[in-house]
Amino acid sequence: MAAANYLPSEDQFLCSICLDVFTDPVSTPCGHNFCKNCITAHWNISDRCQCPLCKELFTTRPDLRVNTFISEMVAQLRQSAQQKASSSSSQQQVSTPGEVPCDVCTGTKLKALKSCLVCLVSYCETHLEPHLTASRLKRHQLIDPVENLEDRMCTKHDKPLELFCKTDQTCVCMLCTVLDHKTHRVVPLKEEYEGKKAELRKTEAEIQLMIQKRQLKIQEIKHSVDLSKKDADREIAEGVQVFTALKECVERGLNELIKMIEVKQRWTQRLAEALIKDLEQEISELTKRSTEVKQLSHSEDHLHLLQGVQSMKAPLLSKDWTEVSICPPSLKGTVVRAVSQLKETLNKEIKKLLAESELKRVQQYAVDVTLDPDTAYPKFILSDDRKQVKYGNVRKNLPDNPERFSDDVCVLAKQSFSSGRFYFEIQVKKKSEWALGVARESINRKGDVTLSPQDGYWTIWLRNGNEYEALDAPPVRLSLKSQPQKVGVFVDYEEGLVSFYDVDAAALIYSFTGCSFTEKLFPFFCPCLYNGGKNSAPLIISPVRVK
Repeated sequence: MAAANYLPSEDQFLCSICLDVFTDPVSTPCGHNFCKNCITAHWNISDRCQCPLCKELFTTRPDLRVNTFISEMVAQLRQSAQQKASSSSSQQQVSTPGEVPCDVCTGTKLKALKSCLVCLVSYCETHLEPHLTASRLKRHQLIDPVENLEDRMCTKHDKPLELFCKTDQTCVCMLCTVLDHKTHRVVPLKEEYEGKKAELRKTEAEIQLMIQKRQLKIQEIKHSVDLSKKDADREIAEGVQVFTALKECVERGLNELIKMIEVKQRWTQRLAEALIKDLEQEISELTKRSTEVKQLSHSEDHLHLLQGVQSMKAPLLSKDWTEVSICPPSLKGTVVRAVSQLKETLNKEIKKLLAESELKRVQQYAVDVTLDPDTAYPKFILSDDRKQVKYGNVRKNLPDNPERFSDDVCVLAKQSFSSGRFYFEIQVKKKSEWALGVARESINRKGDVTLSPQDGYWTIWLRNGNEYEALDAPPVRLSLKSQPQKVGVFVDYEEGLVSFYDVDAAALIYSFTGCSFTEKLFPFFCPCLYNGGKNSAPLIISPVRVK
């Protein structure tokens, strides 16, 4: 009974070729056991008929028959495994749609825990146990459960695809390497897997980099759209303001035209009314005299008629109305003259509005600028906040570093710009002389300084209280309608543009165009000499306030 109840372990019934439990086990003359299909296929592809384990050579292929004893033992082993699986199935999770079921379970399919790449079978917890305990099965490769394991079998030889042909770039089985891919370069799947995995990691990194670049490009495009939207909104607002002002100007012109015509018409009306009143008064008097004459002419009394005629010798109204007439004021050409005047007014208004709009546009590029004491002429006095500079009579004992202006009364800003656009404003109120603008980094700061574009300066200046010049090549005399109290400086680095504005008048003073900037640009300030107190006021870097 003890012998009858004894059931060997599963690893004693594993085929050494397929490494799985025997299916139709047969024994060779040398005493080793194999699956019938496994040993038959092995001998079919081999030049010699020998045992795969002990290598004993057989001159003729043995007539193999199923070993009934081993077959019965395998059947009992499988039945025991099924009973064990049935008893534990209630404690395991039943496979649901979308999950990989156990291929061994009969009836209710339990959820598979692992799939074996050697057996090409998915196992639940119970049926997986031999792979965890049997020494030969432990060598099998287990992975997380997957479906369609049959796709991992060679369709031609019904063997696991465990090799990779690098020549044909395809997965093959052991028999493929002997037959169809005999001269090809074949490597284990794991080796090719590691190589391809490294390639995939590299590809994934490249893809992620491409994604990041495209995400950055999306952000860039969105930012451009946002800027465009802001520019569009700003232009629309400015357009509404400009056209509203022009519309109001036209309406004022129309109202003035109507008022002028109405004034002339009222004057004509009043003149006519006065004349008519006089005429009506005379008509009334003449009518009265006519009645008296008529009555007298019908009198039969000789004395009464003669006396009446005598009393009527008073002269009649002597005013001559022949030359009196109403000449309406000529309105011919009134509209034409009004339109001509309106055109002139509109041109002035348009210039003014466009100048204001242009100033507002450049003011959006305002930057915070402070003076650099390391560049300041030794007699300069700088405010604590580095926003004001004026000439002083005392020369300070300062280090003569390469950045400092040693002989000319100049100073640069601390900030520099090598791209884009920037704008700043300087108060020049109560000064009779000054120079302002921008300078490149490599300017000469020792000895006499020549303010010209060739020497790296783009500036305008005031001399003798009322002489303005743009220090271009050659210098340009500027005729300004009013003396600027605050000057704005705008630079577009890429466009090569430097413009100066009268901030209070919202008027363009001068523009340097076609400049070629290749270095850093620094805001440049020259408060000039003290000039006996006439030029004692400082240059003041002012905060930009958009009107």
